[in-house]
Amino acid sequence: MYDFTRLNILLVEDNSFVRNTLVELLRSYDIERITAVANGQEAIEYLKSMNIARQFGPDIIISDLVMSPINGLLLLRWTRTAKDSPNRMVPFMMLSGAADRDYVHSCRDLGASEFLSKPFSATSVYERLLEIIDYPRQFVTTQKYFGPDRRRKKEAVLTSQGEHREKDEDNVIVVYSADKVVKPKTPSDVWYWRLSNTLQEKVSGGAGPGAKGEVPANLIEQAEKQLERAALDFTTWAKDYLTKLSKICTDALEIDAEGGRSAMFAEIHTLALELRGQGGTFGYPLISKFGKMLFDCTGDGCVEDNSAVEIVQCHIDAMRAVIRDKVSGDGGDAGRMLLRHLKESVEKRKIVA
Repeated sequence: MYDFTRLNILLVEDNSFVRNTLVELLRSYDIERITAVANGQEAIEYLKSMNIARQFGPDIIISDLVMSPINGLLLLRWTRTAKDSPNRMVPFMMLSGAADRDYVHSCRDLGASEFLSKPFSATSVYERLLEIIDYPRQFVTTQKYFGPDRRRKKEAVLTSQGEHREKDEDNVIVVYSADKVVKPKTPSDVWYWRLSNTLQEKVSGGAGPGAKGEVPANLIEQAEKQLERAALDFTTWAKDYLTKLSKICTDALEIDAEGGRSAMFAEIHTLALELRGQGGTFGYPLISKFGKMLFDCTGDGCVEDNSAVEIVQCHIDAMRAVIRDKVSGDGGDAGRMLLRHLKESVEKRKIVA
């Protein structure tokens, strides 16, 4: 059995409700040392202080992607490249409701260890932690990349005789110590960092190499119940966000659509991402579905005329109905009716526009 009390985690999340929920969820797994900050800037300041104090830093960083003033991607890049980073090889789990292909690839290319999409669950958080502990990927250094090996499996090459063989490592330098991390001198050089799994050793109490573990089943049940308790407060949080969206719509209709609403639609886009990411976590997957629909239609280059504002309001009305009528799960007939009505309302306004 793994003992997570030995873990030290840095959690970076700008949404206070989600941040507090994740802290309590992690504590349910007996993780006691959790430092929670509100954005990438606060995280960098904390990590710099760890470096000045000559401390190794957290065992794992869990960070939201979309934040201000420094987002998760910039924090990840700083962690992997900055001289002030206390541990450039720290496992980094990116967390976001924007789990689209481009975002995932950007995280991978900057050196993320794992990507956890919102909505999350007690089980998905636990499984990602186990993935980091049990299956750490070797780090790779080239002149253009430093981070975990982006290949989860060894690749095979097809020889002239038609045989599949694993790529050899004749031209790769294998490093077994992380005392000094520098870039290779030539573009063709590739370094593999193969270090001992100190994270697994920490939580297993020194079990032998290759051992796989888990936490007691009662802790998983405890975490699931903690998430259920947090769901009781979700409706209040969601109503506040819907109120903000309605106010933005009201303000938008009072100003000229020609270039004057860009900042407003950008804020709508951000709030839609929050709703998209959280609804399913707290038992309201329709909120996630409607939030994603709103997120998709308010991105860069979206229409910002009065019909577009009305389309935003249609999404708000649909989400308010979900909260008001407590339409949990897929909602059955009521959920299908809400979705059909929302799509019809959106199409009607598109035609008018």
